[in-house]
Amino acid sequence: MAENNPASVEFWFDPICPWCWMTSRWLTEVSRVRGFTVAWHPFSLKILNDGRNMSDSHRHSHAKGMQALRVIEAARADHGDQVVGELYTQLGERIHPGGNSDITQVITESLAALGLPAELISAADPDTSYEPGNDGLDKILRENTERALELVGNDVGIPIIAVDGVAFFGPVVTPAPTGEDALKLWDGIVMAASVPGFYEVKRTRTAPPQF
Repeated sequence: MAENNPASVEFWFDPICPWCWMTSRWLTEVSRVRGFTVAWHPFSLKILNDGRNMSDSHRHSHAKGMQALRVIEAARADHGDQVVGELYTQLGERIHPGGNSDITQVITESLAALGLPAELISAADPDTSYEPGNDGLDKILRENTERALELVGNDVGIPIIAVDGVAFFGPVVTPAPTGEDALKLWDGIVMAASVPGFYEVKRTRTAPPQF
């Protein structure tokens, strides 16, 4: 089994996406076992799908994700990069296995769980202001999203993972693999990233998200 860690591992996420959540839990477990750090980057499905024909339910869901992402970025600006992954975990636990669709409650509880200032929630609402202001937060989120798409192309969504600067859409898994299976999948991802001409492996999903 490959034990060499990459120099950098990056992961782009929208907290509203269940598939992204499961992949992030797999990567979190692998990073603990293998001893590497993940750089967590917000990615907005709302920004990605601006102008596209979508159902009302998807638009509503993506808007909730954008609210959470604004709060994450505001927290990062005030408290440092390390808070991004921590806040994503708190949000995702409540949204996905927790099944809580009240994004205001989810954000409030997640901030409290990490001891972060409650007023950070004001960043979620574009009708209110929070330093550096929602225009600034949305600009940063757009830049993060566009940066990920520069690496993988415009015909994908999330999760997106980059290993030493080589990025892929995926892996998409359900449920999130654990233990030896988690490490086997990781070693496969690292191996694929080492092959310059490797682009895509895919099959149709036949199972729903299993948290």
